[in-house]
Amino acid sequence: QKGKSGREETASDPQPPLLDHQGAHWKNAVGFWLLGLCNNFSYVVMLSAAHDILSHERVPGNQSHVDPGPTPIPLNSSSRFDCNSVSTAAVLLADILPTFGIKLLAPLGLHMLPYSPRVLISGLCAAGSFILVAFSHSVGTSLCGVVLASISSGLGEVTFLSLTAFYPRAVISWWSSGTGGAGLLGALSYLGLTQAGLSPQHTLLSMLGIPVVLLASYFLLLTSPEPQDPGGEAEAETAARQPLIGTEAPESKPGCSSGLSLQERWTVFKSLLQYILPLVLVYFAEYFINQGLFELLFFRNTSLSHAQQYRWYQMLYQAGVFASRSSLHCCRIHYTWALAMLQVLTLVSHSQAGLGEFLGIMPYE
Repeated sequence: QKGKSGREETASDPQPPLLDHQGAHWKNAVGFWLLGLCNNFSYVVMLSAAHDILSHERVPGNQSHVDPGPTPIPLNSSSRFDCNSVSTAAVLLADILPTFGIKLLAPLGLHMLPYSPRVLISGLCAAGSFILVAFSHSVGTSLCGVVLASISSGLGEVTFLSLTAFYPRAVISWWSSGTGGAGLLGALSYLGLTQAGLSPQHTLLSMLGIPVVLLASYFLLLTSPEPQDPGGEAEAETAARQPLIGTEAPESKPGCSSGLSLQERWTVFKSLLQYILPLVLVYFAEYFINQGLFELLFFRNTSLSHAQQYRWYQMLYQAGVFASRSSLHCCRIHYTWALAMLQVLTLVSHSQAGLGEFLGIMPYE
């Protein structure tokens, strides 16, 4: 009986750790999905609200009810377009440039700041962006709020992506899906609340719970990474870099902490160009459409005002982003240049529509 009971105890012992491991896996998966969602949420909302942000001069105090209706355009107007005096591309620049600067300077010393303070700063900047834009009475102040959203998104992305090195690699796909979900939920929530009659100010203030979810996901939901990844940061970094650097790059020696020389960095950079150039082309075409051409595509004599049509454009675009960023487990496309070319073709088609409207060839009536 003792041997039998001993075998029974031995057979039942592995089950609780297995259950704990599965529970930790799902907590980390949900945690990184929420981090991706909350991190990009303010960034997406500012792009969706770009037309409203730049309409302060025409809507004093930003307190009026949303979109009383399309304003008829005089026939003798010198322009067929219904545009703000400042293009929505100004919001794009305020939303992109700070993030770009953070990512550019992060390798110089951001790693010396612990993760927790970085997450706190990211959450506070996100909350500050909603408050500043909501209570703003000028375009300049609103753009400062957009800058705060950009700082939050850029700092959070650098922080959370580097944090994935301490966890199983599956969390990267969950993070990617969460960022896609941020695009869809952010654009859809802004569209839905304003379409329901809520003012842009109250819509932005209702989103202050998102930074709270960001902080709760990091401090309360994520588990300690050590039991999940015994190899630690060095092993994860080596595994992550190996497929990208290729055979030309110098091999790193175990236990060597010295940095790469300029020649070695250039070798690594050249091996990454096959990934960098298609991404540059895709993002250029993508934002040229979203923040340049969408403002010009205005269907008159419809039940939707210009601002409402712009929000619908953003929501439909973000729905596609969510589908693409959640497709990692379904399919993998290795020919990234093909996707870049498809994006450029989309840009050309939209440009032809905008040019036709400009010349009066394809009026949107």
